[in-house]
Amino acid sequence: MQGPEERNPMFSKVTSTNTWLRGKIKSLQPTHSVTCRVFLLLLLEVCLLSAGCQNAAITWSAEARSPDGQWLASARSQQWGGPGTAYDATSVDLKPVDGSQPATQVLLFSHQYATMNLKMVWLNPKHLDVTYGPSDRPGDHVKLDFQVAKHSGIEISVRDLSTQGG
Repeated sequence: MQGPEERNPMFSKVTSTNTWLRGKIKSLQPTHSVTCRVFLLLLLEVCLLSAGCQNAAITWSAEARSPDGQWLASARSQQWGGPGTAYDATSVDLKPVDGSQPATQVLLFSHQYATMNLKMVWLNPKHLDVTYGPSDRPGDHVKLDFQVAKHSGIEISVRDLSTQGG
């Protein structure tokens, strides 16, 4: 009786190639395992770092309704954290009380700490006056990054208290 090698000479070549491949795969397994572990560790680190950077905490908020009750000015300070992405900002939005329009950002400030000094006063139904300055913490300063002077017929005036000496 003939064996498989005698019936088909290619069988011995395939068998020796398979044996050679099995040996190579076995020699790669420890390296593959280490590579896989390093990759999974890096993936875990990226996930943890990015998870810490997504949420912003609201550290302060205030509202002021216009004298005629038609508009609402809302301010809020937010703080973001993370490696290289820490940021503190305060925004002021205007929206009609009846909900006919979404809130529109009219002012944006950046600052050093979680809050800043900000006061909103309606001088009349068509004029919102905003005064601002740094917090009481030493070395704090505030920068006005974005300003809309007029929105839907409402004038928005802004005064920096730190340049007025109090």
